[in-house]
Amino acid sequence: MSDFQTIFDKSIPRQPRQSVAEISKKLNILPGLLRTKPTQIPEVSELEAVRHYTNLSQQNFSIDTHFYPLGSCTMKYNPRGAHKAASQAGFLDRHPLTPAESSQGVLACLFELQEILKHVTGMTGVSLTPMAGAQGELAGALMIKKYHAAKHDTQRTEILVPTAAHGTNPATATMAGFNAVEVDIRADGNLDLGNLKQKLSERTAGIMLTNPSTCGVFETEIVEIEALVHQAGGLLYYDGANLNSILGRVRPGDMGFDVLHLNLHKTFATPHGGGGPGSGPVAVNNRLLPYLPSPIVKKSDDGTFTYETQSDRAESIGRMSAFMGNTGILLRALAYALMLGSNGMMRVSEHATLNANYLMTLLQNAGFTLAYPTRRATHEFIITLKDEFKATGVSARDFAKRILDFGYHAPTVYFPLLVPECMLLEPTETETKSTLEHFASVMAQIRNEAQEQPSLVKESPHEQNTQRLDETHASRRPNLIYQSP
Repeated sequence: MSDFQTIFDKSIPRQPRQSVAEISKKLNILPGLLRTKPTQIPEVSELEAVRHYTNLSQQNFSIDTHFYPLGSCTMKYNPRGAHKAASQAGFLDRHPLTPAESSQGVLACLFELQEILKHVTGMTGVSLTPMAGAQGELAGALMIKKYHAAKHDTQRTEILVPTAAHGTNPATATMAGFNAVEVDIRADGNLDLGNLKQKLSERTAGIMLTNPSTCGVFETEIVEIEALVHQAGGLLYYDGANLNSILGRVRPGDMGFDVLHLNLHKTFATPHGGGGPGSGPVAVNNRLLPYLPSPIVKKSDDGTFTYETQSDRAESIGRMSAFMGNTGILLRALAYALMLGSNGMMRVSEHATLNANYLMTLLQNAGFTLAYPTRRATHEFIITLKDEFKATGVSARDFAKRILDFGYHAPTVYFPLLVPECMLLEPTETETKSTLEHFASVMAQIRNEAQEQPSLVKESPHEQNTQRLDETHASRRPNLIYQSP
């Protein structure tokens, strides 16, 4: 393990140094404009600076360099062909204020993406403007709210959310002005229909869920759920985070969902992580079509493309972003979809599911306990380390820290919260059989270490520049500013 140094640690004051008085006299600077303290700028050569930041970049975890078994957050390879296609001069050099008549190429691409996403989801209309999945969720919740308001159904103030839902779901419902009401999950991972019936009422505006669920299983009773919610007067919102597992095979619209968002940075392999850039288009059926965010690209009878703006869509919930959303990401998603075609999209979901079930079997054979042993994995699955924790005191967090020493990013831990010592794994379709086998062998080795030398795991990571942090202190009192000793 190498010692971590900041660029300031490598700074060596250069001599001779001019005094502030000499510099101010030479440059004729007024005394009131002078600093009272010297700036904190490291004194290093250009070559030293280049080497320092290049070395830092080589310490990063990225999908280009490491396996990311990050459950429920599909971190898969971003094809370079999609980046190249979206980086053509005609796209990069176009100013967003360029009028539609001079932007026919870009608008044609965005219109084609709208049509592809409509086909993939089984929906009637698509808006590309939300800038991230969470913003797409908000757009969906606001459309549900406007739908009920248009019917003068003002008593519908509740959104039902499964206990295993993504954390953004109840947050989104609250931001849209609803009360989030939890619905229980059964021991087999499915939504509890009995509890759902108890929670449905004349106050129900809708339900937010994803299928497959965050438990890593497909909701086998989705037809019954759809019927119950619609009979109660509510709508169904589909969280598109897990669409990768059903891409090209099953469509949310055919399951009875009324609205969904798509995480293009997950399912359609656009860049992901580090806070963006993201894109979360929303798709709706006929019920919600009038309320889609604007603008939307429209194809005229003469084959030209125009924007449908707020003035054209009186019932729209309005803009979610400037211009047409994150166009560079949308173009990458289009390139990815065109490279795959319908058959390729089907292969994505087939291989994602195959990889998840293969890794699940490897870990089960290595002695790990499955959270839902009677269920087949979808694109992801959950193991519980409660037995290991009880026997050795080694937690899921300790496992995750130790995995870093072997060159793998840690899986998702403690989510969903209903599974004790939870570890949620998603290998994605782009990982090889040998990668999955090696990762399983690493997991088996860590399990043996936990039994024979638990302190080794509890004190990990050992091979990273930054070892285990005080996570409470780091989150509540982060040190974000360099201070010289």
